[in-house]
Amino acid sequence: MRWFYFPFILTIGGNIIYHVSQKSIPRTAHPLVTMMLAYAVGIMVCALGLFFYPAEKSFLSSVRESNWTVLLIGIGIASVEIGYLLGYRAGWKVSAAPILSNVAVALLLILVGVMVFGEQLSARNVIGILLCVMGLALVTRK
Repeated sequence: MRWFYFPFILTIGGNIIYHVSQKSIPRTAHPLVTMMLAYAVGIMVCALGLFFYPAEKSFLSSVRESNWTVLLIGIGIASVEIGYLLGYRAGWKVSAAPILSNVAVALLLILVGVMVFGEQLSARNVIGILLCVMGLALVTRK
């Protein structure tokens, strides 16, 4: 049970570090170079993580089992990171940008979940969706 919450804590901590760092990147630094450096650090962190979260299979076996989805994940991650960096440079607020984008993504993923993966929405889910939309409207209103 204790490992149940670890991904949640890791995600929250990582997101806070991520957004504060993104907002703090010097404006004079080239956005793509900074992302390349960030990916190099990320690769090192993942490599070190293998010592603490060992795989049941060899590294090469895991590489062979990967498919086209890894390419799309890389494209998605780069798009998110470059989008946030450029958004913060354009004046986005660190207190609002993640909320706006995450609610928008969540709403779109609901459609994907229902249409592509056959997921069902309960009445509680619909109420939550409506609250998210209302919250989004309140956050974006000046």
